[in-house]
Formats: sequence, structure tokens, C-alpha cells
Amino acid sequence: MGLFSFLRNNTLKSIEWLDNTKDTIVYRFPMDGRSIMFGSKLTVRAGQVAIFVNKGKVCDVFQEGIHTLSTSNLPILTQVLALPFGFKSPFFSEVYFVNTKQFTNEKWGTSNPVTMRDPEFGTIRIRAFGTYAFRAEDPVTLLRELFGTSASFETGDISEYLKSVIVSGLSDAIAESHISALDMSSNLNEFNETIAARIRDKFHTLGLKLVNLVIENISFPEEVEKAIDARTSLGVIGKDMDTFVKYKSATAMSDAANNPNGAAGTGIGLGAGVVMANMMKDSAKSKPSVKYCPKCGAESKSSSKFCSQCGHKF
Repeated sequence: MGLFSFLRNNTLKSIEWLDNTKDTIVYRFPMDGRSIMFGSKLTVRAGQVAIFVNKGKVCDVFQEGIHTLSTSNLPILTQVLALPFGFKSPFFSEVYFVNTKQFTNEKWGTSNPVTMRDPEFGTIRIRAFGTYAFRAEDPVTLLRELFGTSASFETGDISEYLKSVIVSGLSDAIAESHISALDMSSNLNEFNETIAARIRDKFHTLGLKLVNLVIENISFPEEVEKAIDARTSLGVIGKDMDTFVKYKSATAMSDAANNPNGAAGTGIGLGAGVVMANMMKDSAKSKPSVKYCPKCGAESKSSSKFCSQCGHKF
């Protein structure tokens, strides 16, 4: 039996990939020593791209559809193999399928705390975590930059690197924005966009597209969280000190009424409640009215039109 007869009997008549996984990005079709015949059928399903590679050189790319292989739709491979036009004998090549669907709900998080300089609390360390989604945007670049010659390439093979890219973008965005911890925690959506804009180009250089990035939570040290809660409480109190005084007075009277010491305890409790309420009310009157800058958090007089620290217009 001649060489061409042997090759014809050992050729692939149909090439396709039925993806039954959730995380495979690139799949190399198993040739197992078999050759490809011009006239063979190549099936590229929705959400896939097929790429022919010869000796490490990326050749022809096929989009979704059913393709009958010929020298006309394999021009680069034909040129690399120096095949004459209309050549019909078997040939050898590798075929890679690239999954172009979205890979969603990928997790990311800071393995170590990120240091930031806060205008109010000084140097603090924060942690953050969330999810992201991506897909293969440029399959050829993906093969050249990441895949190599493996049999398959999955999301787990690149997840750690992509996490480091996101955390690096988070650190850079924090350093350049000079945003306060108070503003950061209350503006996660805006901060999301800032980080996503910084790292999209890094995904692009790998042939990937960052589809979505979500910061689910940013956590601060316990003492900073307490300070944020206190600042929030002060903001509420400043808006309605009278209501706060009445509330504290009512609480004092309620506590006194539940005092097991009887009438004496009740009198003491009432007296203490009234004294405390009066002290707080007098304190509120003596303390000049202030407001806090929404940009830097600095304290300014309520009559001020501009922040005394950053110049922000109220």
C-alpha cells in the first residue's frame, strides 16, 4: 500500500468540538497521528473559533459554521506547506478551538491587605473581594500570549494572574484617587468603573476582554469602621440635635422607671436624664454649627461656601 493510500485511510473526515465543560478556554483537537484531507468537514459551533497551527505558526482562522476544507479557505496554511493550488492529498496540521463565550462569576480578592493613605484616618490597610467576567476577544493573540502547546487551557490556568491584575489596578486606583475611606465605602459603583478602566488594557494585551467587574465588599480595620460609624452618627445628630436630646431624655426616663430601687431610683434616674439632656442641649448650642466636606471629609463652618482644606464647593 502506497504512502498516499495509507494517509487517505488514516485521515479525519470530520473535525468538531462538543464542549461539555464550563471553564475550558482553548481545546486542541486530538489528531492522534491522523492527517487532514482537503474536502474534510470542519464544524465550528456558536461561541467557538477554530485555528489551524503548523509547527507553532498560527495560520488560518475559521468562524462559526460548517466549512469544507480546501486550498481556497486555507490560504496561509497552503502557503506554509508550499502546496499547489487544487492540492487534494492529505496533510498534517494542528487544530485549536477557542471558546469565545463569557466566563462569569470568577472570584477575586486581596490575599494581603492593601495599604492606603486616608486624609482623615492616616495610613490604613483594607481588604476587598468581588467577581469578574471575561471572554476571549482575540483568539490569535490568546494563543500566542498564553496558551502555548498544551492540550487544553482552562480558566483555572489564568485565574491567579488575572486576580493579581485586578488587585494591582485596585491599589493604583486608590493611590491616585486620594479618595477617603468614607467616600470609598459609599461609592462602590463609581470605584468599580475606575478600576475596570485601568485594567481593561491589560486584559486586551492577552487577547481577553474584561466584560464586568464587581467589588462586593471593601473591609476596613475595626477601629476605622467604628470611626466611620461615629462620623455617620455625628452627621445625623448635627441635622436634628433637638430630636436627639428628646430621644436621650426619653431613654433616661425609661431606664429610671425600670430601676429596681423604686421611687428613689426613679427620681435619680429622672434627674440624671434631665441633667444629661440639658448638658447635651447646652453643648449643642455652644458648639458652632459645622459641616463636613463630601470630597475630603474636612470640617468647615456651616456658613462656608467652600471647603477650607480642598476648596470643594458646597
